[in-house]
Amino acid sequence: MGESSQTPPFILYLGEEAYTEELRRLALWVNHLLIPVYGRETRSQAPWCPRWWEHLEAVARLHALWLTWQELTDPAAGASGPALWHRDHLDPTMAELRDPAGPFGGCKAGAHRAKEAPVVEEYEG
Repeated sequence: MGESSQTPPFILYLGEEAYTEELRRLALWVNHLLIPVYGRETRSQAPWCPRWWEHLEAVARLHALWLTWQELTDPAAGASGPALWHRDHLDPTMAELRDPAGPFGGCKAGAHRAKEAPVVEEYEG
């Protein structure tokens, strides 16, 4: 699914219109490949949010996973590309996303809950 020889920009660097289009494309991959193949059952020890796109950390991690999937499943990556993707990218990313303290930590099966970000004060140097 590598669509060009030029590396696409990371989703968090995109303007609003480009972000929306990239998120649409990411959602197709997440909903039609990632979750059907790798989306194990949701439980409190491995949460998943049905509205994952509302968790910016999840969007960033899933986009990075998708970019590496495009690169490492391309025939140019060689026969070991998919194995490297599973070991080095899929497994750690899914472990982080589905960790009870991860971005979906407050979400339950079939239910979204927005997470409170830590309070940050401005640096006044």
